[in-house]
Amino acid sequence: MFTNIPKAKVGIVAVSRDCFPASLAINRRKALIDAYTAKYDAADIYECPVCIIESEIHMVEALEDIKKEGCNALVVYLGNFGPEISETLLAKHFEGPKMFIAAAEETQDGLIQGRGDAYCGMLNASYNIQLRNIKAYIPENPVGTAAECADMIHEFLPIARAVYGLSKLKLITFGPRPNNFLACNAPIKQLYNLGVEVEENSELDLFESFNKHKGDERIPAVIADMEKELGEGNKKPEVLEKLAQYELTLTDWIEAHKGYREYVCIAGKCWPAFQTQFGFVPCYVNSRLTGRGIPVSCEVDIYGALSEFIGTCVSDDCVTLLDINNTVPDDMYEESIKGKFDYKHTDTFMGFHCGNTCSTKLCSATMKYQLIMARSLPIEVTNGTLEGDIAPGEITFYRLQSTADNILRAYVAEGEILPVATRSFGGIGVFAIKEMGRFYRHVLIEKGYPHHGAVAFGHFGKALFEVFKLIGVDLNEIGYNQPASLPYKSENPFA
Repeated sequence: MFTNIPKAKVGIVAVSRDCFPASLAINRRKALIDAYTAKYDAADIYECPVCIIESEIHMVEALEDIKKEGCNALVVYLGNFGPEISETLLAKHFEGPKMFIAAAEETQDGLIQGRGDAYCGMLNASYNIQLRNIKAYIPENPVGTAAECADMIHEFLPIARAVYGLSKLKLITFGPRPNNFLACNAPIKQLYNLGVEVEENSELDLFESFNKHKGDERIPAVIADMEKELGEGNKKPEVLEKLAQYELTLTDWIEAHKGYREYVCIAGKCWPAFQTQFGFVPCYVNSRLTGRGIPVSCEVDIYGALSEFIGTCVSDDCVTLLDINNTVPDDMYEESIKGKFDYKHTDTFMGFHCGNTCSTKLCSATMKYQLIMARSLPIEVTNGTLEGDIAPGEITFYRLQSTADNILRAYVAEGEILPVATRSFGGIGVFAIKEMGRFYRHVLIEKGYPHHGAVAFGHFGKALFEVFKLIGVDLNEIGYNQPASLPYKSENPFA
């Protein structure tokens, strides 16, 4: 389990309107708790004993109770119609992600004294949520049986982790973006709008701290851990001491600078002067920290690091950041993909980065030098990449981005990495996403996204889409790979 992302603890508060039997809401709450604990971890949830009826005092009592129990997420459960004022006041004053769900009717034999009308109550609740400018998660089908509501709460957990995590995050940067690299430049105002703290440092500050760690007594232990991780892929043992020194520099910096924030991610400088001054490239260290749940983006990509952190919270797994890099050659498509997988040539592309992907996500992780940099620099100062084909399987390609005009945008696309040998270098894979060609043109290009995309290892589009909605991305600014039957607004209908 990562220590750099939150664990969601959801306080479940049942609500009841005074003209309905309170026992209806209380019994349905008990059934919900029983359904959840029968299928999922009981530590995820807390059953608040206070049932909110038509009373703001009950609301305050429930709020204080779930705070005392350490809940960082809230579920308002309409056991019946519900008191629209008190229940939405609870959501307003709870500082954390919140969700509204409601109880379905159980049986045709209970539709006189046992009818709760929560289907109607959800409409009033949603109206009051909007009146109070509350951002709350409401599932696609928010009224359900105890078992169905239990599943909804479980689906809420990764959303809650991400939203809560952002409110407690510090994003640490080192240096400005590399020259001639405008793509990763983005206004940081939206970070503050999201509740993220930012600490910007010079790479000279980083270099000073790195030099102070020379000879650190902890270096041999870090080297031993690197050797264990790399195994037969340890092809550059001469660079491990410097890499260990650098890793300790970053981890110490995090502890000294996280301040009052609970979680951290880093956007780091890695070229052009990094190699000649530090004497290596930082890719492998970046991969190791990301593998611990501390995302480190390349090329001072601030929103790339932010995206990685969101994906780590949602997936509860390490993620990576890749260039949407190159097309799949015709002969590779014809030989290895066509007829074997249900993808057009334009559905495929290759995702690549120098060597920042965690070893657990590579088929055969090997320490190498950075080929592109070595074309103009001595090889020995470009050592430190972790190379290998990325393991095949389901993926979600996504990104949250503030554009040059300070608009918050996001995209999400589910697909897979194909079991096709890349015959190339770096951390790289052959990706396939349905209708990628149209998505590339009418979302990535049309909306001005940079070439970096975050990759979560699994299908997490549903949760990521809800996270982006909850943190305030306009629905018109959330892109996805639309099917051929659904044209993009900018798509030429005569093309």
